[in-house]
Amino acid sequence: MRDFLNDELLIDNKVGVELYKSVKDLPIIDYHCHLNEHEIANNSGFKTVTELWLKGDHYKWRTMRSCGVDEKYITGDASDYEKFLAFATIMPKLIGNSVYYWAHLELKMVFGITKPLNKDTAKEIYEECNEKLKKITTQTLLNQFKVEFVCTTDDPTSSLSVHGKYNNTVVAPTFRPDALFALEENYINELSKVSNVEIKDLNTLKMALEKRLDFFVSKGCKITDHGMDYLPGNDVGEEKANEIFLKRKDVTKEEKYEFFSHMMRYLAKEYKKRNMVMQIHFATFRNINSSTFTSIGKDSGFDVIRHETNTDNLAYFLDDLNNSNLLPKTILYSLNSNAIKEMSVIAGSFRNVKIGPAWWFNDNLIGNREQMEIIAEYSTLGTFLGMLTDSRSFSSYVRFDFFRRILCNLVGNYVERGEYDYNSAFKLVEDICYNNIKEFLDI
Repeated sequence: MRDFLNDELLIDNKVGVELYKSVKDLPIIDYHCHLNEHEIANNSGFKTVTELWLKGDHYKWRTMRSCGVDEKYITGDASDYEKFLAFATIMPKLIGNSVYYWAHLELKMVFGITKPLNKDTAKEIYEECNEKLKKITTQTLLNQFKVEFVCTTDDPTSSLSVHGKYNNTVVAPTFRPDALFALEENYINELSKVSNVEIKDLNTLKMALEKRLDFFVSKGCKITDHGMDYLPGNDVGEEKANEIFLKRKDVTKEEKYEFFSHMMRYLAKEYKKRNMVMQIHFATFRNINSSTFTSIGKDSGFDVIRHETNTDNLAYFLDDLNNSNLLPKTILYSLNSNAIKEMSVIAGSFRNVKIGPAWWFNDNLIGNREQMEIIAEYSTLGTFLGMLTDSRSFSSYVRFDFFRRILCNLVGNYVERGEYDYNSAFKLVEDICYNNIKEFLDI
C-alpha cells in the first residue's frame, strides 16, 4: 500500500515517474481561465482558505450539493469556517472525484499539508492554512507555480485597464463576444460607446467589433473564445443577418441562431486577419436548476452536458472558412466527450485545428486519459496543446500537476509495453506540457 498522496500519485510505472520528474517544474501557459486580472494587479491576499478555495468554485459547490449540503454552507450566509467545515465533512465521500485530488494537491503544494482533509482534521487544517495565507497573494501563487502566461476571459466592452506583466507573468486578455448574441439593446449601446462607433446596422456593428479587436490586440491579446450550446449552422448571408439585427427587439430563437451562425463566420475571418487563435467550447446545457439559478445566478454549478452534438455543423463551418483561406488557428472543446472521436478526425482535415484538453466535467482521471488516448489514435498526441485551468481560483494551478501525472503515466506505459521509444518520450511530454502551446500562440 502506498502512502497517501505520495510522489507517485496517479503513476503506476517506473518510466512514468521519470517522465513526470522531467516536466513537473516546467513553466505554465494558462491559455484559458477565468481569473480576475484586477486581483492580480492589486496583488490581493486572502482572508481565509475558504475565500481562496470555495468562493466562486462551482466544482466544489457541485460536490457539496450532491452530498446534500444546504445552500447556506455553499453560497449562503454561513461563516467562512462553517463553509470550510461543510466541505471538509464531505471529502471522504469523494473517492475518485477530481475535486478530491485537487483539494489535497492544493493542501500539499500551496500549504505543505499532507494529512487528509475530513471533519476531524478540518479545524486544524483551517487554522494552519489561514496562518500561512498571511504570506500568500495572487502574485506569489503565480510565481510559485511558474505561471508564464495567463489568458483571462474578457467581454469586447472590457476596458483591459490592468492587463500587462506582473513579475514573471504576462496577463493577456481573451476576446469573448458571447454576450453579443443575446441582441440586447443595453449591450449594443455599451459596445457603441466603448468603440466610439454609432451602431445603426450590421455594417456599423462589424466596424465596432473590428475596432475592439484591434484594441484587444494592442493589449497583447492572442486568443479568442466562444462558449455555445450548439455549433454554428449555415450562413444566412449579410442581408438576412442585417434584417435580424435591425429588428433585434423582436426576434425568434431561430433568428438569433441564424444571426449567431453568420457572425461566427465573420468573426473567424477577422481573427485570421489578426493571427488570433479561435477557441470554440460547445455542447453545454446551461442553468438546469432554474429556481436556484434565479436566486444565485449564472456560473454557480447548474450547467450540464448537452446530449445533442452535431459535429457535421463543425465540419461545414471549418470548411467554409478554409475554402476562403480565412480559417484561423482553432482549438476545439466539447463538453460531450462522445464527440471527441469525430472532432479528432475533423481536426485532422485542417492544418491548424487542434483538440483542447478534456474540458470541465471531463477534467478528471478517466476523462483526461481517454481524451489523450483518443487523440493519440485518431489524431496526433505529439501536437496536443496540453493543459489549462478554466478556473476562477488561484490555487487551481495544481491541475497542471494533476494533468502532467496522467500524461506521464500514459506515455510511460506506452514505453514499458515496448510501443514507444524511451528517449523520444521525454521530448514528447515536454512538448505537450509547454512547447506546443507556446509555439501555437506565438509567444
